[in-house]
Amino acid sequence: MFGYQAHYELSAVGKAFTKNFFDLGSSKLYAYYQGCSEGGREGWSQVQRFGEEWDGAVIGAPAIRYGQQQPNHLYPGLVEYTMGYYPPPCELEKINNMTIAACDALDGKKDGVVARTDLCKLHFNVNSTIGAPYYCPAETTTTVLKKRLSTSNTTPAQNGTVTKEGAAVAAKILDGLKTLDGKRAYIWYQPSATFDDAETQYNSDTDSWELDITSLGGEWVAKFLELYDVDNLSTLDNVTYDVMTKWMTLGWQRYEDVLQTTWPDLTPFHSNGGKIIHVHGESDPSIPTGSSVHYHESVRKTMYSSLSFNESSDALNDWNRLYLVPGAAHCSYSTDQPNGGWPQSTLPTLFDWVENGQKPDRLNATVQEGENYGQVQQLCAWPLRPYFVNNGTELTCVFDEESYQTWVYDFDAYDLPLY
Repeated sequence: MFGYQAHYELSAVGKAFTKNFFDLGSSKLYAYYQGCSEGGREGWSQVQRFGEEWDGAVIGAPAIRYGQQQPNHLYPGLVEYTMGYYPPPCELEKINNMTIAACDALDGKKDGVVARTDLCKLHFNVNSTIGAPYYCPAETTTTVLKKRLSTSNTTPAQNGTVTKEGAAVAAKILDGLKTLDGKRAYIWYQPSATFDDAETQYNSDTDSWELDITSLGGEWVAKFLELYDVDNLSTLDNVTYDVMTKWMTLGWQRYEDVLQTTWPDLTPFHSNGGKIIHVHGESDPSIPTGSSVHYHESVRKTMYSSLSFNESSDALNDWNRLYLVPGAAHCSYSTDQPNGGWPQSTLPTLFDWVENGQKPDRLNATVQEGENYGQVQQLCAWPLRPYFVNNGTELTCVFDEESYQTWVYDFDAYDLPLY
């Protein structure tokens, strides 16, 4: 409660103070919110709870649906544990690099950026990577524990070929969490997102790779669900896909009021004239891109249930626009796809929309490094998707039902609707 209430109260007090200090009288004073990741989730908390307080919000890759989001980080480790195979990090890196290479040109432009992960889902088979050679050099990392005390960890060179077990692990991860009887509990990142949460650790005593439980999910389960005073889970023994689904249900139920942040009726904000620009990297390796799509669609279906798909999409886009950023990672461009950009002028664009009525069609994204450094690219507003024509020189924004359906999920593992 403190977080969402504090944002609101600081905004209310800040506006009153500013009006008095600058003697603005009855002049309109605009209030905007901008944040990404946890900051994006907090942005939705403001739009959902205090719609009359804000004139606009820029929301990036929001960590909404917290009950599902945090245990989801543990899903790759559970897949490895369940399947009994712990791939060297270099093997999964090779699989991802081959995914990027295979899916790059599906958008009509070969530039090292996967702009159509939906088409990648439809046309790329992870098994095509089996047998491909990989190599990563030995590496030593040093971790500073406290002043004058540190520890070093050396991993050996990784040299091999992609195994059928490694491909099976990757495919299972990409499919997302389902219960043992096949009901969907949550979703995973898009193909071309790195397998950060699946990274294993090297055991020099056994000369093998083994499970590395990420604290991103482990701390949440141990401390906030199981209520132990520890910072991570020590093991996944006796944990199944059904147990993980129960963790998601428990987190949803226990913290729905403060952390789920998926209320789909934004009528007060919309009635107040509020505008939203929502962005999410299409190759985000921390928060599923599909999470933002699912919430956007939940708002559309809730607020415009009597309209057709096209009519409701147009009505929502009139004040709430979602842009998926090709190749981008979590709240930033991706070093694995450096020719893709990230929006750098979103807040001024929002100002112009709110204060001058200049509704954005395509959103600008700027390349931050590499051979295309400084290049300004354009993003299509959902549900339209990018496709390049004229030998990759001209962007068009298109819609096709088959690729759209890859973003549609039925979370039938739960008895209640998951917005």
